[in-house]
Amino acid sequence: MSRARAPRVLIAGGAGFLGSHLCDRYIGMGWDVICVDNFHTGNKNNVRHLLSHPYFELVRHDIVNPYHAEVDLILNFACPASPVHYQSNPIKTMKTSVIGTMNLLGLAKRVGARYGHASTSEVYGDPQEHPQTEAYWGNVNPIGIRSCYDEGKRAAETLCMDYHRMHGIAVRIVRIFNTYGPRMAADDGRVVSNFIVQALKGQDITIYGDGSQTRSFCYVDDLLDGIIALTSQDRVTGPINIGNDKEFTVRELAEKVIHMTGSSSKIIQLPLPQDDPKVRRPNLSLARQHLDFTPQIDLENGLLRTIAYFRDQISDDSSVSRK
Repeated sequence: MSRARAPRVLIAGGAGFLGSHLCDRYIGMGWDVICVDNFHTGNKNNVRHLLSHPYFELVRHDIVNPYHAEVDLILNFACPASPVHYQSNPIKTMKTSVIGTMNLLGLAKRVGARYGHASTSEVYGDPQEHPQTEAYWGNVNPIGIRSCYDEGKRAAETLCMDYHRMHGIAVRIVRIFNTYGPRMAADDGRVVSNFIVQALKGQDITIYGDGSQTRSFCYVDDLLDGIIALTSQDRVTGPINIGNDKEFTVRELAEKVIHMTGSSSKIIQLPLPQDDPKVRRPNLSLARQHLDFTPQIDLENGLLRTIAYFRDQISDDSSVSRK
């Protein structure tokens, strides 16, 4: 007996940290999944377990070039999201955010698909409002070393809303705050992965400045709940903040990781990078009101799962290097 046609989702950046978890979720929900990735920062290992699944398709493609598929939903997660990666090729980062987004919005227009866009808390820049609400326009340097990402994402939001207003595209924009969990890249330069890998290897833990800058860390499972709730409802377009509104200093995170890993690592300070935000915490009022969203996994439990993942990764790497 043939299977009735299932809804089909195209996940751009689907082999990345967040994209691969979205692939898992939609496969689990019975969708057909087309995972599109150019593997600039994505990793085939993140979706290797899905390659033999009959409803999963992996396509090597760069969204800076047009792509066509008959789909019901497009999720655009195709952009490097860590400073190390997006600053390594800033022009490419901007092209992915602007030209890539335009291509996927054009596809949504042609096939009548809903479009979900992964924006970022970085649209708020180094904020003068705290916590950050969606109504805040931000404090962003348009010509700094982070601008390729910050301004690229801001321009992408502009495109989303213009396609929505001019062509009636059902867009849903999520502003993602600091997220962590299994499948983060060990070399992506983000504080959670940096600190855990350094602690597990017994290396010095590097913080920038005195570590008094704050971040709010959301475990990946909570973030996925918010994304799916936003993209599956018909009441609001967004942007809507999704993250965890419990705030920690970077130094507190480093000390917590050292304690939880039992590491002997020492904390050392390096100069603060240009335009590094001093504070970051989402106001989640809209997410609670419209999506009934409240993060469930606290930092300790999320770190336990993430530390276990990186411990296995480091152990596997060590085994390979000894052969």
